[in-house]
Amino acid sequence: MIKFDATHAFLKESLSAYQEQVTACHEALMNKSGKGNDYVGWVEWPNQYDKNEIERIKECAKRMREQCEVFIVCGIGGSYLGARAAIEMMNGLYGKKEPEIIFMGNTFSSTYIAQVMDYIKDKEVCVNVISKSGTTTETSVAFRLLKQFMEAKYGDESAKRIVATTDKARGTLKALADAKGYETFVIPDDIGGRFSVITPVGLLPIAVAGINIDAILAGLKAAYDDLASADLSQNPAYQYAVCRRILQNADKNVEMLVTYEPNMTMVAEWWKQLFGESEGKEEKGVLPCSATFSTDLHSLGQFIQEGKKVLFETLLLCEKPLLDMEFPHDEEDNDHMNYLAGKSLDWVNKMACQGTLEAHEESGNVPNLIITIPDMSAKSFGYMCYFFFRACAMTCYLLDINPFNQPGVEVYKKNMFRLLGKK
Repeated sequence: MIKFDATHAFLKESLSAYQEQVTACHEALMNKSGKGNDYVGWVEWPNQYDKNEIERIKECAKRMREQCEVFIVCGIGGSYLGARAAIEMMNGLYGKKEPEIIFMGNTFSSTYIAQVMDYIKDKEVCVNVISKSGTTTETSVAFRLLKQFMEAKYGDESAKRIVATTDKARGTLKALADAKGYETFVIPDDIGGRFSVITPVGLLPIAVAGINIDAILAGLKAAYDDLASADLSQNPAYQYAVCRRILQNADKNVEMLVTYEPNMTMVAEWWKQLFGESEGKEEKGVLPCSATFSTDLHSLGQFIQEGKKVLFETLLLCEKPLLDMEFPHDEEDNDHMNYLAGKSLDWVNKMACQGTLEAHEESGNVPNLIITIPDMSAKSFGYMCYFFFRACAMTCYLLDINPFNQPGVEVYKKNMFRLLGKK
């Protein structure tokens, strides 16, 4: 379902030379004997997810859609990036806004928070607060404001409009949800935040946005089946992982994920957390960055073409766009654009992609990997997530690091708490 092409990557090593390492890493992942094995619940999730909880999610989403004009997702990092990526990819940036999905709890910006609070004051609102512990500061700041707003607006009925996605048994948010009577969904103990879009963390907001979560789960299962082999000739996710290592060995220490679809910009933001937080340890890893072409060609294109040769590009392409339209003929042709008349805009976009690839490869000497998904459907999104999960685990195990922890993140938190006066 996903096509992977490394023929434009100038690889100086053979993928097959890595087969023995890949097989060992694959077995460690599947046998739960590798580093971070407490957090590999996502591996078998396509076969083991709680079907009853999925039905509860769909029922809750239906109720939320009937109650609200605005649905607020309150969370940070993996607690919102995956859901936002999915919603924008499948619904587009404009159009489907019933209800409107707004994200809070991912910033301390007073301007952003105040503007959202002002925007929702006269609207029908429901809230999904997402936190494993309930003590994530950005999320806790926003949720206190939202909770007080909801209680002032709806009184006792506010409990029916707030849903908590949190730990199954413990933590500040779980205790509050039980005391207030919020409906709750579980963040699995063995799936970390950046892998959690396939759990209630992502599936509830996605369902509220009107997207078929059964199709996402079907995509996960299809990817699980397709990517089950350790054989590099058969597993494109592992091919991608090995290519990343080969390119880094050639001093390509920055990976730019490129999409040609603005509604997939947040997919790239989700991907950056997945790979950056998993791989950036022990002074190892490739720096993940992203761009949306052709827009960013007018800001970054010059550097990519002629700047310092530190990066490689990974093109995330889509065979079939969400929507398409034909470019019109104009009798006067004052803009001299009739040479495109009758062509589809998606064809124009694909020709821009092809021309850019040729320029970056042939005269820019920039390696390119190409990942192609068939469309922007829910099934393709689920498949893509599992593809990147497998690739991420493999690329980290090839570096002999734990893909599933994030010890460096705690440093800024300690400094922040000290400056804020938290005891």
